[in-house]
Order: sequence, then C-alpha cells, then structure tokens
Amino acid sequence: MSNELSTDGGPPAAALAAEAAAGAASGWTMVLPDEAATLRLAGVLAGELKANDLVTLSGDLGAGKTTFARALVRALAGDPELEVPSPTFTLMQLYEMAWGTVVHADLYRIGGPEELEGLGWDEAADGALVLVEWPDRAGGELNADRLDIAFRLMPQAGSTQRLVVLTGHGAWVPRLERLKGIRTLLDRTGWGDASRVVIQGDASTRQFERLTKPSGETAILMIAPPRVPGPPVRRGKPYHVIARLSDTVHAFIAIDKGLRALGFSAPRIYGADPDAHLVLVEDLGTEPIVGPDGPIAERYGEGVLALAKLHTTTLPDVLPVTEGRDHVIPPYDLEALLIEAELLLEWYAPHMAQKPVSAVARSEFVSLWTRLLAEVVAAPATWTLRDFHSPNLFWLPEREGVARLGMIDFQDTVLGHPAYDLVSLLQDARVDVPVELELKLLAAYAQARRAHDSAFDLAAFTRAYAVLGAQRATKILGGFTRLDRRDGKPAYLRHMPRIEGYLGRNLAHPALADLRRWYETHLPQLVADA
Repeated sequence: MSNELSTDGGPPAAALAAEAAAGAASGWTMVLPDEAATLRLAGVLAGELKANDLVTLSGDLGAGKTTFARALVRALAGDPELEVPSPTFTLMQLYEMAWGTVVHADLYRIGGPEELEGLGWDEAADGALVLVEWPDRAGGELNADRLDIAFRLMPQAGSTQRLVVLTGHGAWVPRLERLKGIRTLLDRTGWGDASRVVIQGDASTRQFERLTKPSGETAILMIAPPRVPGPPVRRGKPYHVIARLSDTVHAFIAIDKGLRALGFSAPRIYGADPDAHLVLVEDLGTEPIVGPDGPIAERYGEGVLALAKLHTTTLPDVLPVTEGRDHVIPPYDLEALLIEAELLLEWYAPHMAQKPVSAVARSEFVSLWTRLLAEVVAAPATWTLRDFHSPNLFWLPEREGVARLGMIDFQDTVLGHPAYDLVSLLQDARVDVPVELELKLLAAYAQARRAHDSAFDLAAFTRAYAVLGAQRATKILGGFTRLDRRDGKPAYLRHMPRIEGYLGRNLAHPALADLRRWYETHLPQLVADA
C-alpha cells in the first residue's frame, strides 16, 4: 500500500485523485490496485482502532465498502476465517472481541435518522467500535469524531482498482495525520510490511513501537509529538523552556548522529520525518545493565568509561539535523537547575510532606542552591545526556569497548558539568546502587580522567558530584510526585525511598552543610535516616 497516486490507469486516475483530494485537505488519498491492497489497508487500520471509535464507509455502490468492512472485522478479531455476513438485511451485526464489541451497520434500508432508535442504536454503539456503511442515512446523529473512508470506482483504470479517500473529522484529524506520516515513513524505508507492537515508554508523552519484519528483523518507531507548552511559570516562560527540555525530534536526531560519529552505540537512524515527529531507529535489544540482584558491575563500569571518553573529547555545541537545519545544544544554566530543584517545593512539600514551604523558607532554599550551583555552572561544560541511567542503557555483548553500551533517550542533552551524568548512573533512580560500588566506579572514572589529564581535580569533581547529586535527587522527588498527582502515574512513588537515600548521601558532603540544615528544618523526613 502506498499513498502514491500514479497508476497504470493514466490521467483518469490522477484526475479522480486530484478531485477527491481537493475536497479533503486533511485527508489521505490512495489508489488500491487490487483486493490484496484493500485487505492490507484493513490490517493497517485495525492496528489503529479502539473502543468508541466510529468509522464511516461511503462512496460508490459496489466499490467495495462491505469487502473492506469484512476484512477489517476479521483483522480486528485476528481471525482471517471469521464469518462476517453483510448486514444489509439485519442492519446491524455485533462481534464480541477480547477487548470489546464491534458493531457493523448498513443503514442503506433505513428511511432516516429517526429509525435509529428503533434499532437500539444507542445501546449497541455505546462503548463499541462502530463501522457504518451508508452513514448519510443517519443524518447528523452520528458522532462528529469519526474517520470516513470513501471508495470510488475507477473504470478507466481497470475493474479491480479503487480510489480511496480517508478523511478525519474532529479528534480523528490529528490521528489520521499521524497514521499517514507513519505509513509514508515505513513504506519509504522498507518497513511497510512490518508488524507493530506498542512497547512501554517513559514518563514523557512519547510513544514507542517495536516493528518486526516477516524476516524477523526488528526496529523501533519513536512517535514524539511536539511538547504542549504548559502555563507560564516565570517571566512568561513555561517550565520546559526554562528547564531546557527539547520541543521536537530535531534534538534526538542531532545528538544521535553526534554520538555515533564518536563511536558510541546510539541507535542507527533508518529514517525520520522531523515535521511529522517520527523517527525509525535501530533496535538495541532488551539486554539490561541490571540483573535480578541489582547493577551488574561490569556493565555499569562500561558506562563509567563511556562517560570518561565523552568528557575527555572536544565536542561541538552545534550539530546538524537535516540539510540546512542545525540543532544548538542549550546550556544547563543556573535558571534550569534551580527551577528543577524547585519542583520539590511545588509538588513534594505540599503533597507528600503535607507541609507547604513558607515564602521565607523558599527564599532561603533558592539562595542556598544558587550559591552551590553557581560554582558548578562556572566549570567547563560538556555534553550532558541528562537521562544516563539503567532504563536507557542496553548491553550489546557482540560489540567492543564502550560500544557495548547501547544508549537511548538523550534528546534533552545540554551543555553542563560532567558530574551530572555520572551521578545519574551511580545514583540510579530505579535501582539500588550500593555505596561500595558507587565509590569503586567513581574511582574508576577519576582514574580514566587522570589518564587523559594528570591535572584532573578529584576534590573539585566530587564536590560538584555531591551538589548535582543532591539537585538531581531533589528534582526527582518533586518530579515523581508530579507524575503521581498531576499525570496519574503512581508507579513512580515506589522509587521515593531510594531517592531519599541518595539525597542523604549527597547532603553528607561538608560543602552542603548549610543546605542539609535547611532540609532538617523544613523537610526533616527526607534526611531523618541519613
């Protein structure tokens, strides 16, 4: 299947396509050369549909609406042999699927929308996925959020060809645009015949799918819609702008290329459509760097060496995305670090501690953090990948050296202190890293840095490590609370005791004594066991 409009039928087919597309600017027009293509379209759409969706089938008599509906029901059921009779005489056919009900209706024989009530339409359609042939008979009674699929005969092009126009209405407009972008990208890169399975994503709005070709080859499709700006929180700017979080897939593409050019195992990009917010990348597998008993020392050690290599390399701060488009890596500046730390005041204190912080205490908090972070920000900066921890790192034993560590989730890379990524790994938010292993790996990092530069200042580095470790733990405590209270993701709360433990480790550094006293005074439960 393709959205290419050229066919062996010549100009008549092109004229029909142009005519249809002119009335469906938000739609998707294609020519299906034969019944196999129709079946394939049904299979593609089956993977996108869900309960409460409405699909209307319109167009020429005998153009294949029922054939398509039958194929779609079978694809939804996962049963190519399922008996799917035409509902021409029964008007409605119901199919119970494992996930819900599918209603297939043919309204050709009803006189008008007033007859729907007598059919028990509202009861049958409630919560179901509904396919409707001859939807015009229902007048304005059908849901405004719908996908319309119009079939047109193409006698000039041959008896088997059909012109099909998909048009999204209401909530279906962006859904159809996304589907069109995905299918175009997959067909262009040779992955059009791959099956798609949704895989678990991260705390962001991005979605991920694992694609599998009939040959068994796999890839990952990243769907990363533009970040929806939140309300202004400071000087008219939303949080994500102040915190230097990426807006689009451009940053991912640029950093991915930059890492691979340095010999790191970021995923190869098979294809991308930055304007559609889609990237198709290499599947780095599922082999983690943690085991049943926690961190695997060798794999964490490779992560440490990878960071040491990155931090001893002269790196650009501008990277190409596509021809004529560059990505400027933003600084991890004081403003960004402070607003992240303040998540503790905005979310953790009032919700988890049930103790909102006073204006005076807030001012002292910001003042203490400003003093500590100013020194960190003034130090020489490097690429800070920002999410360099176990969920985003995979083990690739068939590769050599630092390439054995597969890296993903680096689209929020900034120019910051090298200690940030090291503390992200060695104080892993999702797995307990014993103090003994942390200190051993910290020493290995220092040794690698000193091998490159004998003037490497370990004391200054460990001070920055403690400051950024405390900042990161403070940020995560607030961020995980926000994920629970605002986004309805309570699973992150199970990590809170671990983060509190890391916070205590960092606040034990003498340089953070004043900050520790602030926590002891205003949020004592965070450092009670430290």
